[in-house]
Amino acid sequence: MSRIPLSVAAASLLLASAAPAAAPQFDTPAKVAYLIDVSSGATLYAKNADVRMPPASMAKMMTVEVAFELIDKKQLPLNKMCTVRPETWQKWHGPAAGSTMFLSPGEQVSVENLLHGIVTLSGNDASVVLAECIAGTEQAFTEQMNALAKRIGLTNSHFGTANGWPDNGVTYVSARDLATLARSEIENHYGLYKKFYSQPSFTWGKTLGSNQDITQQNRNPILGHVPGADGLKTGHTDEAGYGFTGSADQNGRRLIEVVAGLPSWNARVQESTRLISWGFGAWQAKPLFAAGAKVGTAQVQMGSDSEVPLVAPRNLAVTVPAGLSGGATSLKIRYQGPVAAPITKGQHIADLVITTADTPPQVVPLVAGEEVGRAGFFGRIWLGFKSLFGMA
Repeated sequence: MSRIPLSVAAASLLLASAAPAAAPQFDTPAKVAYLIDVSSGATLYAKNADVRMPPASMAKMMTVEVAFELIDKKQLPLNKMCTVRPETWQKWHGPAAGSTMFLSPGEQVSVENLLHGIVTLSGNDASVVLAECIAGTEQAFTEQMNALAKRIGLTNSHFGTANGWPDNGVTYVSARDLATLARSEIENHYGLYKKFYSQPSFTWGKTLGSNQDITQQNRNPILGHVPGADGLKTGHTDEAGYGFTGSADQNGRRLIEVVAGLPSWNARVQESTRLISWGFGAWQAKPLFAAGAKVGTAQVQMGSDSEVPLVAPRNLAVTVPAGLSGGATSLKIRYQGPVAAPITKGQHIADLVITTADTPPQVVPLVAGEEVGRAGFFGRIWLGFKSLFGMA
């Protein structure tokens, strides 16, 4: 593991504005609450963030993530038609089956409309129909959910259903993992995220008798109420209480929040709005490096070059209390090195660790600024020679 201090110029940029600061305080009756600033990687608030809990319908975010992954890989067309199996309809039909898209047995529904039914309407029926359409059975689909969850960094979660229905503890998540999942959907599938998560309502199905269209509103408690709010998903069962994973972007600064274990719909609205509003108001992001700016270098092993520039993949910032400069701040580059060639331009090979007096370490990615190929045959011999005699 390599830890390399930043250049004097970069460090001076921060330390010149250093001043004592006090971390803003917040409290909530939610049993679980978690808030991160994506721009800096800062954890702004954490309450039972790693406690396992039932996700209820927030598990549908993982179902959507699997679909987004397949769509972006061109393996699942949005216009693919899925059949509502009579057995599936029977199981997820009626008031005892929870939220519904009001699908009909034998109905053909596109992947695109099923995703609207899952994200906007929280349809339990839509989730299972999409799972069966993708993997053949819901059980096979949950295997895909768990495999992808591991790949994107979820370390304290397991999924036993496509819709989060209570299953005697087989399905569980942590607030930290839900935020990681939300971040993956936003950063890795932004176009699809914006297409599906910001819809205020969706119309599907017909009423019995009058045959009128059924329009349901998005249950997202901050959508349309908190500036910049654009996702993600609510959840509720008697076991889990009322929960919500949400996100908003204000002037290029994105926060992700999780609240859970609340006693009522109104409490979820109040606490989700309070938490994310506090995050934007009590904290501020101070710019560090613009997208593409060189932050440092990393040593390269057996490459055509001995080092590679490390650059910011996006605008990077440090989060500090609003109105204050944040106290002493240190920056270090962290990577497993030397980095083995070949290296592709834009490859995530290092992290910038930002330490302040007011938050846990803030970690943001750094990527290779150039491509580095493997050294040729004679180049490898020369590098081995230099290493043998302490010349490297």
